[in-house]
Amino acid sequence: MTSLHGFTLIEQRDVPEINCTAQIWRHDKTGARLASMLAEDENKVFGITFRTPPKDSTGVAHILEHSVLCGSRKYPVKEPFVELLKGSLQTFLNAFTYPDKTCYPVASTNQQDFRNLIDVYLDAVFHPRLSPEVLAQEGWHYEIAAPDGPLSYKGVVYNEMKGVYSSPDSQLSELSQQAVFPDTTYGLDSGGNPAVIPQLTWDTFQDFHTRYYHPSNAWIWFYGDDDPDERLAILDAYLSEFEPLEVDSGVGTQQRLREPGRVERSFAAGGPDEKAMLTVNWLLTRTEQAETNLALHMLEELLIGLPSSPLRKALIDSHLGEDMTGVGLEAELRQMYFSVGLKGMDQADADKVEELIRTTLESVASEGIPQDLVEAAVNTVEFALRENNTGRFPRGLALMLRALTHWLYDADPLEALAFETPLAAIKERLAAGEPVFESLIRTHLLDNPHRMIVLLTPDEGLAAEREAEEQGRLDSVLADMDAKAREAVAEEARLLDEKQRAHDAPEALATIPRLTLADLPRENQLIPCRDVRLGDVPGLWHDLPTAGIVYLDVAFDLRVLPMEYLACVPLFGRALLEMGTEKEDFVSLTRRIARTTGGVDAVEFVGSSEGGGEPVGLFALRGKATLDKCSELTSILSDVLCLARFDDRERFRQMLLEEKARQEERLIPAGHAVVASRLKAGLSAAGAAAEQLHGVENLFFLRRLVDAVD
Repeated sequence: MTSLHGFTLIEQRDVPEINCTAQIWRHDKTGARLASMLAEDENKVFGITFRTPPKDSTGVAHILEHSVLCGSRKYPVKEPFVELLKGSLQTFLNAFTYPDKTCYPVASTNQQDFRNLIDVYLDAVFHPRLSPEVLAQEGWHYEIAAPDGPLSYKGVVYNEMKGVYSSPDSQLSELSQQAVFPDTTYGLDSGGNPAVIPQLTWDTFQDFHTRYYHPSNAWIWFYGDDDPDERLAILDAYLSEFEPLEVDSGVGTQQRLREPGRVERSFAAGGPDEKAMLTVNWLLTRTEQAETNLALHMLEELLIGLPSSPLRKALIDSHLGEDMTGVGLEAELRQMYFSVGLKGMDQADADKVEELIRTTLESVASEGIPQDLVEAAVNTVEFALRENNTGRFPRGLALMLRALTHWLYDADPLEALAFETPLAAIKERLAAGEPVFESLIRTHLLDNPHRMIVLLTPDEGLAAEREAEEQGRLDSVLADMDAKAREAVAEEARLLDEKQRAHDAPEALATIPRLTLADLPRENQLIPCRDVRLGDVPGLWHDLPTAGIVYLDVAFDLRVLPMEYLACVPLFGRALLEMGTEKEDFVSLTRRIARTTGGVDAVEFVGSSEGGGEPVGLFALRGKATLDKCSELTSILSDVLCLARFDDRERFRQMLLEEKARQEERLIPAGHAVVASRLKAGLSAAGAAAEQLHGVENLFFLRRLVDAVD
């Protein structure tokens, strides 16, 4: 076996599906696991993940994710990442808390910058400056306005989760998962329940880091064109400081329920117009079963992925609700589950929605699935796997998260990436006439007793009731404090505020690594671009390596459109692609797109011309296809642009309700973006146009249009 820099090579093999050579290493001293992916990709990725299953809903994993980023042994500043960003060329810098793991990934195309990011992250996770003050700041603490009260809770994560719990859609998602997994860590809230967060103590917080943030509980990932030997040396310098540790971080499996169940909860409604929402949720199989995993992803696409997919269409056509809800297939936990339902529905129709889902699945399983829909589902999933186009999200990071769906549960990480074998097996079964998807529906959905229904209903008085309950708890705590204790709380809050306002010492700031001119490339990397003309139409041609995939945008200047019509553009884009043409109805059209291309989308762009002059606005149909299907892609674009039909009033009403529901759903989780868009609308013509297209002004327009259509 090969040994190098304290690591032993366990396995090396090519993964042609992602054009990588994979090396799986194990750290000799601590047992830390390393997947070192050798790829010709300048966007280098590093990530370290710890298995962090919580034992309660205090949000300890989430609070710790925030807290380790508040300075470390080597970088003793309050916010090293804010300082790092001032001199970094990073393409990704963040951290994620999942129900059973916490990930710390970074990415950069600059070699020295990449080294800097790795060093700051490794020092942060292994040697953070944790203290009761950090817990108070990032988690929760008491604040008192006067000696006789009132007392209140404050804290970054506490406030963040208060916001999450005010979003009905977020609540529904969390409740659905908890209902499916009542007996495992997935039945808890790793983000933190605001009613439970104040139960987190310093000792528990500190112990969580000591137990789980250890190399023996680490899964480490490298990807890109950096030196693979240097990766090992960088890691060993940190890992070798630790002694091996037996870490009990295993994620248990949920035992199957013998009969379906039902959970009913209320959410804090903001007004009398809010309606109920419901999901039906099934526990499926273990995530690391590669062929079944891939087949279930295809089944998800088949059932709900397209506007014409049978389960989605049945729910929308039923008029029982405004839009579909549920996460669909959740495949990032140890066991997968499937969740689907309706939002914007009357509570009295809950049984009808549940029955509609059941009868639709029964119909699909019994009557068989049309061949064009099967081809569409298989092609969509296969195209996404082969393209591996993650947009602005670093490709190596997407691969890391996919590998962890197997690797974190002690299975082969490369099985999640090497999709050719399971894909070929599924195609072979389909070619032989096997009812693959019909059997999956019957086995995993219809005949599966582990089914939980979650109904969330509006309650206009719930917000006030919860605030009263919280204030009651605080009043009880305050009543138990004597004058000295109250003074101590006030003083602790004052000192915390003082520390937050204080500037870092110059010598501490000097520890943050910064790039120099010598670290920067002498020339910018230019994207190949050539002016072309297609008849009288100007175009741009970018000659780039795209693995045989053609990307085509057909764009139109929005400046010819009066401002009062801009709000119509996003809905118009959907109508072009989802209402059919003179040649085919919308069902046939959407399946044709999915069967023969990698997708066609309508997008809008607004901005200012160079120098801050005139606003620029474009509406584009954006499509992609393999080279051999390029003529089919252009044919589809021609049909939707020249032969589109807009006379299906009912279909238009369905899309309108969906758009309104989706915009309302994002209001609370993306409130900062909504406010930013509103503010920018008053600063420039481009900002005003963007607000009409994507801001809250567009939601107001949709609401008016719903009333007009009804």
